[in-house]
Amino acid sequence: MKRMCWLSKSGEDGEKILHLQTAPNQPWRPYTAFSEFAVPDYRIPGGSKGYATYQKLLKAGWTLVPSARAKEFSPTDTSDASVEM
Repeated sequence: MKRMCWLSKSGEDGEKILHLQTAPNQPWRPYTAFSEFAVPDYRIPGGSKGYATYQKLLKAGWTLVPSARAKEFSPTDTSDASVEM
């Protein structure tokens, strides 16, 4: 299932841009990382980054995930932080 979500660029409460997830085992990535899906942004001062892409993908059947639930749909971190050096 392909999903979309509005997430902050910095991971905090900053400006939100559209992020995409093409498969459940993939991380969320900015829409600009997907040239095959992204379309040019509208030229509106202060407009949401990715809104034109959002509209296109919504019509194509993508699912919008609330920002607060995005982590539920993210793959588990597989890095092993417990490795001692």
